Amino acid sequence: MTKHKIYTMRFASVYPHYVNKAEKKGRTKAEVDEIIRWLTGYSQEALEAILEDQTDFETFFDQAPELNPSRNLIKGVVCGIRVEEIEEPLMQEIRYLDKLIDELAKGKVMEKILRVPSN
Repeated sequence: MTKHKIYTMRFASVYPHYVNKAEKKGRTKAEVDEIIRWLTGYSQEALEAILEDQTDFETFFDQAPELNPSRNLIKGVVCGIRVEEIEEPLMQEIRYLDKLIDELAKGKVMEKILRVPSN
C-alpha cells in the first residue's frame, strides 16, 4: 500500500498556508504556533528547527514529544470527513491540526480551541 501523499509532504511547505489562513482572518502566527505546540508538545525552538529541517508530516507526528491527550476532544468536519471517525492514526493527527487551524480562522477563542476545561 502506498503512503498518502500528505505523509511525505514537508511540514514546512504547508505551515505557511496555516499562517496565511489565520492572518487573513486577523489571527497571528504566534497563535498558529501555540496550537501546534499544544497538539504536539514541541517547543517553539523545536518547531522552528523542524521548519528548517524540511521534516515531513509523518516524521513530524512520529517524533512529536507528547501528543496532547485532550486532542480526542477535537470534533467536527474537515474536508467533508468527521475527524473523530478517521481510522488511520496519522491522517487523524493531520486532520486534528487542520481542524484547530480552521477554528482559529473562524474566530474561536484560544481557550476553546485548546480545549481548556471551563470552571
